[in-house]
Amino acid sequence: MKIRVAVVMGGHTSEYEISLKSGAIVMAHLDQKKYEAYAVRVTDNVWSVGVNSLWRPIDKETFSSGDLHFDVVFNAVHGAPGENGVLQSYFDNLGIPYSGCSSSASALTYDKAKTLDYLESHDIAMAKRLVIDASAVVDTKAIVSSVGLPCFVKANQSGSSFGVSKVYKEEALLKAIALAFKEDDSVLIESFLEGTEVSIGVITYQGSVLVLAPTEIVTDEDFFDFSAKYEGKSEEITPARLTDVQRKNVEIAAKKVYTALRMKGLSRSDFIFVGDTPYFLEINTVPGLTKESLLPQQAKHAGISLQQLFDNALVEAIEK
Repeated sequence: MKIRVAVVMGGHTSEYEISLKSGAIVMAHLDQKKYEAYAVRVTDNVWSVGVNSLWRPIDKETFSSGDLHFDVVFNAVHGAPGENGVLQSYFDNLGIPYSGCSSSASALTYDKAKTLDYLESHDIAMAKRLVIDASAVVDTKAIVSSVGLPCFVKANQSGSSFGVSKVYKEEALLKAIALAFKEDDSVLIESFLEGTEVSIGVITYQGSVLVLAPTEIVTDEDFFDFSAKYEGKSEEITPARLTDVQRKNVEIAAKKVYTALRMKGLSRSDFIFVGDTPYFLEINTVPGLTKESLLPQQAKHAGISLQQLFDNALVEAIEK
């Protein structure tokens, strides 16, 4: 009998459309001899499952639709509720296994600032930073004094570079902060780091933690923003053009981040090199799986097909 898989996609954030694309990739590459896969779309109000080209409502009390029940979930929801621990807690309560990390690890890592705070005791280099919440009185002079210019202003809980700005002048800070507040009620501001940017996947594969080859990000845009990521306005070089020392350092740092945060399944962490030191930026616990995404490129370089990658994630979910 085939294993019934719910490939959950969508979500409540600006990453909704990207999540649908990731979910479609998963659907297209699951082994049809082993899995009976169903697309499940999650929105603010309605959850639905695609059955024979029709969309049927999901009963949230049981995560089922009529007589259709699921053995395991592949989580392809970027942002809330798939990356902040909410979906994980929901499936924990129902006793349904799911791909990726636990609810507690997911809740921590979705908050960029709390993740940075947590990793400070693990000898991970990171930029100077401060956090502003929606009720704070913004003092632009104090911000510049603390992190300098240029700096990055980010929505604290958001992905795909939504709500991110690179700020060169003090007078541009308020506009950038307002943009970030459209995505989240907390804003992270970090000092600018000059150097090579890389993104590196770390996954649990066949029972062991596997560090994939880092990808170097080269873009004509001001930084690796949404258009650079998804509209072809960047060059992504896998493996990254690093020295042996740099490569070793980023592999050690990425694995340290993964294990310290008690990750499971797929992840991708971003770093910027200052000299030979990789400075940690953030981790993605439900990384993009579209044709433009980095983790599939890195898995391919390691000789891991998408079918193998996704099968491994589901096997791990069922076994844990």
